[in-house]
Parts: sequence; structure tokens; C-alpha cells
Amino acid sequence: MSPATPVPETGGAALELLVHGVGGATPQSMLDDPRTVRVTGDGTAAVYRRTEDLDAEDHPERYAARPVPEAYCWSNLTSGDGTRALWLLLLPFMVVNLAHWMRPPAQGRPGLVRLYGVLVRLVALTLTVLLTAAACEVALDLTAWQCAGTPACSDAYSWLGFLAADRGGWWSAPGRRLALAALVPTALVVLLWYLSNRTWSAYEAQRPPTGHDAPAAPGAAPAGIGPTPDAPEPAAVPEPTPAVSEPAAAVPEPTPVELRPALGRPGFWYGRRLVARLRGAHTAAGFLTVAAALTTATSRHDTGARAAVGLALQAALVALGTTVLWVVCRRGRSERRVDLRVERALVSWLPFTALGVLALTALHAGWSRPGWVSTGTLPGDAAFGALTLAQGGLVVALGAVALLLQRPRKDPRTALRGLGGPAVAMLACAVAGVMSGGVAQRVADWLDDAGAGQGPRIGPPVLLSWQASVIPVLLLLLLAPAALLAVRTVLDARRLRPAVEADYDAEDEPDPVRTGRIAAGRARAGLTDSAPVLVGVVSGATLLLGAASVVGAWASGNVPGRAFDGAHPAIAATASTAQALGSWMIGFGFLLFVTWGRRAYKDASARRTIGILWDVGTFWPRAAHPFAPPCYAERAVPDLTWRMSTWTRRTGGRLVISGHSQGSVLAAAAVWQLPPATRGRVALLTYGSPLERLYGRWFPAYFGPEALRGLHRTIDCWSNLHRATDPIGGPVRVPAEADRPAVDADVLLDPVAYGRTREHPLPEPILGHSDYQADPEFARRRSALLDRLLPAVPSQRDPNSPDRQGSSGRSSG
Repeated sequence: MSPATPVPETGGAALELLVHGVGGATPQSMLDDPRTVRVTGDGTAAVYRRTEDLDAEDHPERYAARPVPEAYCWSNLTSGDGTRALWLLLLPFMVVNLAHWMRPPAQGRPGLVRLYGVLVRLVALTLTVLLTAAACEVALDLTAWQCAGTPACSDAYSWLGFLAADRGGWWSAPGRRLALAALVPTALVVLLWYLSNRTWSAYEAQRPPTGHDAPAAPGAAPAGIGPTPDAPEPAAVPEPTPAVSEPAAAVPEPTPVELRPALGRPGFWYGRRLVARLRGAHTAAGFLTVAAALTTATSRHDTGARAAVGLALQAALVALGTTVLWVVCRRGRSERRVDLRVERALVSWLPFTALGVLALTALHAGWSRPGWVSTGTLPGDAAFGALTLAQGGLVVALGAVALLLQRPRKDPRTALRGLGGPAVAMLACAVAGVMSGGVAQRVADWLDDAGAGQGPRIGPPVLLSWQASVIPVLLLLLLAPAALLAVRTVLDARRLRPAVEADYDAEDEPDPVRTGRIAAGRARAGLTDSAPVLVGVVSGATLLLGAASVVGAWASGNVPGRAFDGAHPAIAATASTAQALGSWMIGFGFLLFVTWGRRAYKDASARRTIGILWDVGTFWPRAAHPFAPPCYAERAVPDLTWRMSTWTRRTGGRLVISGHSQGSVLAAAAVWQLPPATRGRVALLTYGSPLERLYGRWFPAYFGPEALRGLHRTIDCWSNLHRATDPIGGPVRVPAEADRPAVDADVLLDPVAYGRTREHPLPEPILGHSDYQADPEFARRRSALLDRLLPAVPSQRDPNSPDRQGSSGRSSG
């Protein structure tokens, strides 16, 4: 077992490990020097130093007054080549994955926690089925069934000529047209599987330091001890700060077993087993959805032997579908240890069996059926209606479980009183509905334009038209809270004007324009705290309007514009207007989505914008949906943990990890992963941090008050800087305890000077969320943290030791 504190090799050295935030940064800008060298890492994520600091460990006397700066750059994990634009297809999956992590904290209620995880995974499964069904609607129903079966439409598009029903070719049979069109949704499922598998290999297959790979944590729990899958996290207990050094012969005192918080568990950032299981299940679900669309179309026209084969295929679909549900519901995340197992038989057998059944279903669909002609539409209303009802029921059940989990401990800071997860899950369903409905509506309009007035109208299922029609209603409902927020912001800006002037205590006469700008900046920054209200309104309205659209579609059997024929003229006009506006809006949204993706594919700046979205949305591992964009933290957190562990172990020096914005979240997660001996040598400096304002409110089980207070107790020291004009960062609200001061510093003034002064002869800008290091308080706080850390005691080193760092200062970390 390692000693309580690593034996230092140098004295006085201190390291500042800088971690940037959203939007990315270059090592040159982070280190404020154009000459930087990569110390360790690769082209995706790496640690950099200034050229002049490469041999810092060999010359600690140079750094008596300042730490050695290092920059960890992880921006390429979320923005890079043009293939990242494909991640836009995965937006609903990313959103529903967030819902998994938004559950309220719970201790001693493992059954409810497991049920919460199961319900979120089932919602995620419905999203895979929904998007695959949308692809089936476009390829099978609109194109192969309706357009190819209508002479006016098939004549207008020459590429459909060989499928045209009136030409009598071999492919003209309805079943064969459908079997060929099934290649499109099948290819979509294969693409989703490929992206998930490729991003896992590139981003998340990094093992965290465990066992012999990292310093042993005194008193750490054995590998077999820990919570069960989907179980509530144990509360963190205070750990004694290790001594600076002890004689080699000293017998260490018994240390109690360390109960780590959730983000400190050994396997938290390595979810290979679950992702592989879910990937196999969702891939199989996609193939089964395509097969179900084929069997539903052919079953009404089967007789004799064809009917018997069809029943056998349907039985196979039911059996495989039941297996998929069992796989999704059976097991959640296992975080108590790094689980390297992969159930290869299940992961490979299930999707390939489903693909084989799909192939047999396609062959069965191609069976000759004399007299079968394509008329009307395929039975898509029932499928989309069942999916909508299933999603609504699952979200309601998820809300009930969340309320039960939240009930024992009601933290007023928790977003939506614990209903953040269900609300975000509802938003994921809404985004998926808009994407699927937008694709169907645009393709239907495009195909129908060619044969307008020359045959039956080509259109999507009635339910999709109803769902599009409620979009204008939803936007109208949003106008009220948006207007209230705008009015409140204006009033807050006026109310804050005296406080601004009092904060600066300007000697000259106050400048009304300058005061107004600062007050407006503070008021706008406060809008972030109103996000839960907007999310709640949108989610609640979406749930109610979605239920109303299902009832309207099933009761009328017609699109809204025709369902109210004969009603009062005002009602009929409103319904027609809503249908027209909804169709235009959902189509425009789809075109905007495609345009954005195309621009992101070609434009690096647009890819960077998309990368900012993923910086926030893909911090969490893929626990609910395997097709979500990759979790960059499963690479970044082990990187930071390795770097801190190896540097402190080799040098015994002090280390302050300095995180801005999203970088502060990565820094906190990495510190949680450190063994206690290393944490005693580490200080945490956060600025512009969303740790409490966003993560603590929306993810209370992982960043709630108890977790942040536990983090404060488990490291040597922590300081947090924030501004009133920052719309993202804020205080972490961790009070002083015993000999530990409060984490939050006084609110920084922004701008640093009100008017022109000798120190600031030109007007200073309002920085908001950026350039915290330009504030003089940053350097003072960093120095205070380093002063609080006990200095290392130098010891003799063997110059020929293989563990000694060379003159380049490079580390194996």
C-alpha cells in the first residue's frame, strides 16, 4: 500500500493545471504565449506548456513566486472534422440521455432509483423506434406506396419509373416496392450503429486509473464493495487531510473505508458494458421496426401458405421485441468498479438475429400477390399514435417516480422541484416528433407538387398533421412567459442601478449610460435562473397538446383543416390556419436543420458552434441512449486524473487545478476521482462555474448541496470566483466549515473600473463570462490557495532513476 503522502522528489514546486470551458481554446491563448509544446496527449486532447517551462521540475527556484502553468485542451473532443455535423441527427438522443442524470437524490430507496432508470431507458427506446418509423413513413409509405402507385407522381420523377405501378415491371408489385424501399430505414439504423460504435472507440474507451495503474487510495473500498446498478449514491464522508510526510518506518493509523460520492466511483466514467448492451438492443429495435412496417402492410393480403409464413414472422418479431425490452430493462449502470466485461453473445446475436428476420420479412413481402394494388396510405396513424401515447404515459410515470424521490428532501434550489428529468424527457420526445414530422411533411409536399390536381393527394399520416398544427398554439403559449421575462428584465435593470453606483462608489458624477449598461448586463445574466420555468411550460404544454392531437386524429380520422368542416366559420378558419402554419413551420424547421448541418459540414466556425452545444449536452455518459453523441468526459476526466496523480506522485509538489466554465465541472469530476493522498496535495480554483447554478439545480443527485459540501471537505482548499454579469457561472453556495473558509469569493466587479482611472485610462469592457484571469483577484486567490497547501519537503534523488523527469520536463502522465 502507498504511504499516506507520496515521498516528494523536489521542494517548493507548484503546478497550475488550466482547463478551458465551452467553445474551446488554444494552448497559446490559455498560456498567453505563442510558443507552446505538447507535454503529453494526442491531437484530440493534450496537455501543453510554454517552451520556457519545459524543465520547470529541474529548476524549482525559478517558480518560487508563481506556479508552473499547464493547459489541458479538450476542444477537439466536441468539434473537429465535418462528420461531426452528423451529430445533429442525434439531438433527441442527447436530450433524453440528460433526463437520466436529472433524478432527485435518494438514499435508501434503490427500488425507486432503478425504476427511474428503467423508465428513462424505455423513453429512449421509443425515440429510436419513432425515428426509424419516420424513415419508414418517408421511404415505404410516401415514396414506394403512394407516389410509385400514382401515375402522375411516378411519371414526374424518372428515378421512380422502374417502381411505377402502371408500367407492370417486376418491381412494380407493391410488396417488392416496399421491400426495396426498406433499405432506406435499414441504412439509417446501420448508420446510427456505426456512429455509436465509432465514437465509443474514439472518445470513451479510456480506462480510468485503477488498481496497479494508479496510486492506491488508503482506505479505499475494495473492488467488490459499492452500490448495485442504478442504486442511490452513498453520501461522502469527510476524509482527514494526510500529513506532509512520515518516516518510512511509521505505522499508518487505520483509515476508515472511504465512501465516495457518485462521481468518484471507479467505474463512473467507464460505461462500456451498458453502452454495448443498449447499442445491441436499440439496433435490433430499429431493424424490428422496419420489419414490422413490412409485415403490417402484407398481412392483410396474405392467404394460405403466405399467411402461415407471415404469422411465423410476426411471432419472431414479438419474441425479439420482448427480448429487446428485457435487455433494456434488466440492467443499468454498474459504477462500483471498472467493468471490462462485454456480453458479446448478446451484443452480436440480438441485432444480427433481428437483421436476419428483417431480411426474411423483405423476402416474404416480395412474394407475388395477384390483385394487390397500392391505394390510400399505409397504416401509419396507429403506429405513430401508439408511440405518442407510450411516450406520454412513460413521461407521466417518470414524473410520479421523481416526485416520490424528491419528497423526503425538498431543496428549493432544485429545478422544477425534482421534475427536471421528466420535463427534459418530454422535450426529447418533442424534438424527435418535430424531426420526424418535418421530414415526412417536406417529402410529402415535394412529392405532391408534381401531381397536384392530377390524382390522390400524397400526404403523411393524419396524426403528424395534427401534431404539426399544435406548433403555432405552443408558440402562442410561450409568448406570455417570454413577455413576462422581458418586462421583469427591464424592471430589474432599473432596480439595480442604485446598487451598481453603490458598488463602484464613483468619485465623479455617475454616468447614467454606463450605469444602465452594467445594470442591464446583470439583469440579463439573471435570466438563466428562469430557465426552469420556460422548460416546465414547454414540457407541460407539449404533453397536453400531444394528447389532444392524438384524440383529434383518432376521433376525426382527418386532417385538422377538414375535421372542422361544417363547424362555426371562425373555428374552421382557425383550424385551417393552424394546419397551414404548422405545416410551414415544421417544414421550415426541418430545412433549417438540414441547412445548419450542411453548413457545419463545410464551415469550421459553424462546427465550433455545434461543439458548444455538445460541450454542455454530452458531459454525461451514455446511460439511456447508446446513439447519443459521445461523452467527452469519459476521455477528459481520466486524462485530468492521470495527470494530477502522476505529477503529484513524482514531485510531491502542490497543484492547483484551475477550471473555467465547463472546465470547472471537468475539474471537480477529476478531483472526485483522485485517491485521498493525492487530493491532499490539490487545490481547486473555479471561475465562471456552473457547478451549482446549472449542474447543482438540474442534476441534484450528483452536484447537489451535499455533494458540493463533500467535495469541499475532501480536498485541501477550494475557491470560486463569479460575477453578477455572468449568465452561466455563479456562486457554489458552500459555506465555511470548521477551519475551512467559504468557497465563494466576494462578487467580482464587472467591469473592473466604472470610469477612466489612472490604472484604467480607457473604458473597461463588461466581460460577463470571459477573461476571469484578467481580474487582479484571480492571481490573489490562486496565491492564497497555494499558500494554504503545505509545501513539499525535498528529498535526495537518484539521477539515474528511470522515474526522474528529464530536462524536457515531460511526464508519463
